[in-house]
Amino acid sequence: MPSKGPVLRRALTLGEVVMFGLAYLTPLIVLGIFGLVSETTGGATASAYTLALAAMLFTAFSYGKMAAVYPIAGSAYTYVRRTIDARAGFLVGWAVLLDYLFLPMVIWLIGGAYLSAQFPEVASWVWIVGFIVVTTVLNLMGIKLAARVNLLLMTFQIAVLLFFVLLSVGYVAGSWGPAALFDPAPFDNRATTFPGVAAGAAIAAYALLGFDAVTTLAEETVEPRRTIPQAILLTALVGGVIFIVVAYFTQLVHPGGVFDDSSSAAFDIARLIGGSLFGAVFLAGLVVAQFASGLAAQASTSRLLYAMGRDGVLPRRVFGYLDPVCRTPVFGLLITGAAGLIALRLDMTTSTSFINFGAFTTFAFVNLSVIAHYVRERRAGRAPAVVPYVLAPAIGVGVNLWLLVHLDRQAVTLGLLWLGLGVIYLACLTRMFRRPPPDLEYAEEAPVTTGAGDDLRPPW
Repeated sequence: MPSKGPVLRRALTLGEVVMFGLAYLTPLIVLGIFGLVSETTGGATASAYTLALAAMLFTAFSYGKMAAVYPIAGSAYTYVRRTIDARAGFLVGWAVLLDYLFLPMVIWLIGGAYLSAQFPEVASWVWIVGFIVVTTVLNLMGIKLAARVNLLLMTFQIAVLLFFVLLSVGYVAGSWGPAALFDPAPFDNRATTFPGVAAGAAIAAYALLGFDAVTTLAEETVEPRRTIPQAILLTALVGGVIFIVVAYFTQLVHPGGVFDDSSSAAFDIARLIGGSLFGAVFLAGLVVAQFASGLAAQASTSRLLYAMGRDGVLPRRVFGYLDPVCRTPVFGLLITGAAGLIALRLDMTTSTSFINFGAFTTFAFVNLSVIAHYVRERRAGRAPAVVPYVLAPAIGVGVNLWLLVHLDRQAVTLGLLWLGLGVIYLACLTRMFRRPPPDLEYAEEAPVTTGAGDDLRPPW
């Protein structure tokens, strides 16, 4: 029987969903971690982002396939639950909570750090709490208002990036001549090695995490079977191209990978190309970027918690509740905001370790869910194409497992401990695995079949 009570309101268009995805990616993050990637790659940051984008596109393609079949809010949790096994779906949802819960923490930590550096007389916790309160209030007031605010913030962020690139072009052309604008050094130079670029790509992949977040908005999107797959691919492609272009011109301004302080390299470059005035504008852009990203991250996290609460794998009365007026998952938003207060006691290294483990684990299982869907379709007498439903996701699995095993030891240890807690909770929930996790039947569109003759496949 369909569930009674309020449901999420379909109001978002393709452009609004893509803007949410780009806000989640935070385009300015390419400058925030530029020094680290440049040092790791020996000055070949453009190559690192190109490799990272190519690797992530396989997973983005798989997300698009699954979003077209299951256009509902649970994202990876739903895909694995419906195609592989309910218990595996729960553990994937549990793992992705690392990504979704800790990403807002990192965002708010970075924003607080930027503002504390500029205004040292104000305690860092004041900025963090301020970020949390404002984003929570905006998200509570409804997804449409959050989308409008997000559009305004993203416009300013893109404007800052555009000015940064234009000033970089002017600086390079004025210093070394127009021909220097076509120097291939940001892709390949004397210090470039494949291990270095691969290591840089593993770091750069962090900047691309978030294209999957748009799937959590499926139940608030118009025509989600078509819109969400398009939005996933567009978010990954547009974000990746922005990262590559900005990294290329920034690397031209500062060839090589040696900095006095890699963490503040972008600030130094901003002052070099635009003086102290642009340095101040750049700082404002970074703060706005963190705010926009926090807004999108909190919205996505609350939708994942809502999907798990609606299914009953998390307490339904809390996580499955929607405000009857604004149609927002109130308790999911409040809990996400409260969890962000943990940022007051954590550093970015620890928080980022959680995010990477959760993201790469989840991405691997989403690719596996596409292959599982292919197997089900074959057994049902339909014949999906092998390349998009087997070969491409198999490559995606391999890429994400490679990234997973190359995480630092702390990330793997903390991630495995979190998964262990999930297994214990699942054992209690299922009476020692003797029954599947609870599921709630609710109104949704039927899954799309992918036989050779259907015309409902993702539009790419």
